[in-house]
Amino acid sequence: MNAIRRILLAVKAPDADRQPGIIKAIRIAADLGASLELFHALATPVSLEVQATKGHTLEDIRRNAIEHAKGRLSRFVPAARRRGVDITCSVVWDYPVHEAVVRRAAQIDADLIIAECHKGARTRAWLIHLTDWELLRISSLPVLLLKNSKPYHRPVVLAAVDPAHRHAKPTNLDASILEHARLMAKALNGKLQAMHANQPSVHGLALADGTVNTLSLTMTYADLRRQARTEFQHLMEKSGIGRSQAHFLEGDPVDAIPQSARKLGASLVVMGAVSRSGFKRMFIGNTAERVLSALPCDVLVVKPEGFDAHVATEATGMRMTMPPPFAPIPV
Repeated sequence: MNAIRRILLAVKAPDADRQPGIIKAIRIAADLGASLELFHALATPVSLEVQATKGHTLEDIRRNAIEHAKGRLSRFVPAARRRGVDITCSVVWDYPVHEAVVRRAAQIDADLIIAECHKGARTRAWLIHLTDWELLRISSLPVLLLKNSKPYHRPVVLAAVDPAHRHAKPTNLDASILEHARLMAKALNGKLQAMHANQPSVHGLALADGTVNTLSLTMTYADLRRQARTEFQHLMEKSGIGRSQAHFLEGDPVDAIPQSARKLGASLVVMGAVSRSGFKRMFIGNTAERVLSALPCDVLVVKPEGFDAHVATEATGMRMTMPPPFAPIPV
């Protein structure tokens, strides 16, 4: 893979007094030797009623909002430049936010998107915020999701691979995961670790089939487990990762990856994700989404080679809402 030379940081709230995500992104850009753009998408609809009442034109509102947000972002330019980071600030009217971020990243030819993990109510305990998930789902670029403000200090970077491809991941994804993990570990002066959470599944065996005995089922499971271990060891040898850095675990990845991250003290987990959409994803759930919610540390999500986001190239612009219809006051 090529070096990371240009980073886009999606800033949630430019008006916030504390911006730990920006500070952390500046440090990451400095360590990677990359330029950084602070980007914010203005997506709140503007009421035509308010516009008419205050006497401002839509162009005034559009320009003033952009200038204000840019001014708030520009507070961090001196700090970035002190660390030798080439930094720019960009604000546009565009929605939805996750598509706006992907659009802007493509426009500046970014190599990496960084985004702060939203906090708030969830429809289910294991679901991450919709905006975060949609960004991870549609972005063809790697997305570094910041889950805390702790700066990296000789971090443990954990690559979570799936050499058996039991979660419908293409064969080239593991190589990309390991390449990104190695790059981040080297740039951050950290330590690379790799793991595979193995959960063999037996195909073609019906639970109600009386011809299947317990011994054959156990042998099949054992064969699958042995094959997975062999594939993992081969991948580690091919990638030049020593035995002390490689961890083969039994169990559901949803539980094993977060547990391994905690045990190893990982500051960053690098993992892959294959997008699913619509009712299929909602019905069967998604391993990556559930792991992301459970992890205590930052997560770098990479996509398979050739993934296409299919996002429109032009920004949608300012959204406007109509005032409510006039209702006469009853007398």
